[in-house]
Amino acid sequence: MPKHLTFLPALVLSAIISTGAMADSAPDAATVVASVNGEEITLGHVIMAGASLPEEYQQVPADVLYNAILDQLIQQTALVQSREGDVPAVVEISLDNERRSLLAADAIESAMAEVGSEDEIRAAYDAKYADGKGEVEFNASHILVETQEAADAIKAELDEGADFAETAKAKSTGPSGPSGGELGWFSDGQMVPEFQEAVNTLESGQVSDPVQTQFGWHVIILNDKRDKEAPELEAVAAELLGELRQNALEDKIEELTSKASIERPVVEGLKPEMIKDLGLIGN
Repeated sequence: MPKHLTFLPALVLSAIISTGAMADSAPDAATVVASVNGEEITLGHVIMAGASLPEEYQQVPADVLYNAILDQLIQQTALVQSREGDVPAVVEISLDNERRSLLAADAIESAMAEVGSEDEIRAAYDAKYADGKGEVEFNASHILVETQEAADAIKAELDEGADFAETAKAKSTGPSGPSGGELGWFSDGQMVPEFQEAVNTLESGQVSDPVQTQFGWHVIILNDKRDKEAPELEAVAAELLGELRQNALEDKIEELTSKASIERPVVEGLKPEMIKDLGLIGN
């Protein structure tokens, strides 16, 4: 050991050795990059703060972004320390909810990551398209009017033998009226739910009872339906993966909640409207 180092206090010498050791190892998430009154800020804190920034900030040069984020974290830490023992209830509750949300999101990712292998996707494809057929397509026409009374009257006319297309041309308020109410071919999910549910119950040539949607009252006739050919695996692989993961997530939630001891006590005076009363939380 060089002679001049022998005169250094043991504590200083230890610090020099430790600093040299740190320099030899690569920084990681636990590496302390700043401290405020002894409270440490790590590289992990900086990384996560940067990852949460809007897209436009991701284009900022790394050295500028790093220093700006670190400065902000230092300032925030000093501000937080000024509230020691004086944390508002709204902040405490928000932190509880944020922690719950983040951990739940991580659990969701873990549950979905457990499925989705090529073999599982292939098995899902074979099960869904075993008959070589794809989704069902529908061809329907409709007459749209504003009131149930008008729809009931039109349904009665059709039951008595009135021509659907001519009635649509004369009475439908929808844009398809001039073309006899024809909507062409569509797949499940392309129409609003109430309309699709009615179509699903019809046989070709059958006219529905009046159906209400956000657009008004419809009288629908199913002109025809057909099965599409099964798609290639590659075309639906992403869709099947999504279904597998959604099913895995639902199964996991069902498993966890069925095993959990869950209590929802009846609270006297509790009203659903209280969800909007921030005054209950206070400052």
